Amino acid sequence: MITPALLAQVGEAALLNGSAAALRQRFPKLHFTECSEDDVSPLYRPALSIDGYELFLISGASGHCLALTNQAESATGILIAAKVDDE
Repeated sequence: MITPALLAQVGEAALLNGSAAALRQRFPKLHFTECSEDDVSPLYRPALSIDGYELFLISGASGHCLALTNQAESATGILIAAKVDDE
């Protein structure tokens, strides 16, 4: 489960360095992956939006494949999606 307080801590850390590698070092019990925000299905809403990134929740509840989720209680990790300039 990813609590609102934990999500806020990850967001603050991502403002300093949003790479999955840096976040894994700071939060070793969470799974992190990264992509561009335009790679994320519109079926999912960001759990947190910060300057430069959208943070989405990941669930590994099945024990097999990771999947995006909108449910914080089943989340086991965070997808860091870099915002895309619309210029």
